[in-house]
Amino acid sequence: MKNQILSLAFLSAFSMQVMGQQSLTVKVSNPTKKERKDVPVVLSLAKYGDVQKAVVTVDGKEIPSQLDDINVDMTNDELCFLVNLDKKEAKTYQIKLFQEGTQNQYPERTFAELCLPSRNKKLAKNKQDIYLRSITFDQRTVDPYHYVHSHGLCFESELIALRVYFDYRQTMDIYGKTRKGLVVYDTQFYPSEEQLKAGSGDDVLWVGNTYGLGALRGWDGSKSLMLDQVKYRTQRVISEGPLRAIVEVEDKGWTPAPGLKPVTAIIRYTIYAGHRDFDCDVFFDKDVSNYRFSTGLINVKNSTEFSDKAGLRGCYGMDWPTGKDDGIHKLETVGLGIYVPMKYLESEKQANVNDLTYVVKPSDNKISYKLAYTSANENFGFKNEKEWYKWLKDWKEDNEAPVVIEVK
Repeated sequence: MKNQILSLAFLSAFSMQVMGQQSLTVKVSNPTKKERKDVPVVLSLAKYGDVQKAVVTVDGKEIPSQLDDINVDMTNDELCFLVNLDKKEAKTYQIKLFQEGTQNQYPERTFAELCLPSRNKKLAKNKQDIYLRSITFDQRTVDPYHYVHSHGLCFESELIALRVYFDYRQTMDIYGKTRKGLVVYDTQFYPSEEQLKAGSGDDVLWVGNTYGLGALRGWDGSKSLMLDQVKYRTQRVISEGPLRAIVEVEDKGWTPAPGLKPVTAIIRYTIYAGHRDFDCDVFFDKDVSNYRFSTGLINVKNSTEFSDKAGLRGCYGMDWPTGKDDGIHKLETVGLGIYVPMKYLESEKQANVNDLTYVVKPSDNKISYKLAYTSANENFGFKNEKEWYKWLKDWKEDNEAPVVIEVK
């Protein structure tokens, strides 16, 4: 009788474990004749319940994976992992999803941070310690830009790091790394002299009131407009790694141009490990099919420009990172790039002294485009504009020939 009770208990425990575990197979194929590295595979978890842990294996070996709660309702919405494929190669991945447990720890390859200045005035500028997941400012707040440390949230991969200004510009400013690795947690965009000497890199671009790298703006039919008509501004960190960092900027009650009704826009930036490019996805809360918006690149001083006249544009040049020679910083050389799929592209405007502009249009209440940059400081980057523009062309080709994902 005792053995029967033990057997029943064992079977019950085993059944509960089986019920709490789901398995699926994912085949990922590379349709191109080029090697693909660190390609993201993202799966929705909507039909798998409350997933607390995931294990992804290929050829019997576990690879890093990440669970993300995108809408911040305390339930994971997506599973992400990265794949490496040779030309025309296909691999099959085994995935186990668990209702209990915690995600295994993997090497950190991305990071994001939103921070306020500390009340301890003795702390160094790169040692501020009030960490937030989200903060919202009312329109009556005159200067959120100086209230938030680093002037806004920061995010990075091993190759690049950025910050998003928390004001009417919402411009992205860029950090030039000298070698691969994560720097934001240690420098907070303000490296010390010791960190600079050790090769941490630094801010490499003056952006002013330009787009910087791909800021979204309003459009009145002839010019871009800042986001100065916004009721509530929010910045939030959704995920900080290990494989991707996701951050959002939310503008509630935004009037993009005179005569238009206010709209709420969520601008989501996603960067993946091993990437110098990142995604910009803009979600609107209502039908804005008759609205037009603008984005683009700063027209870097002393730069050349590249455009394929079909959604791909870039520049390569040099400027002082403070906008002028301050006797402290050196001239910095950067390459910038933007890729807007044709379904979102309304028109390309001729470059002016400040900006390279695209007029963009929503599709299904969404706008999506991609951004990238390089700094000449990198020991892993590009030698000149020719190499940078070639990379931009290859980048677009890769985006237009994505890997094929089959879930079984």
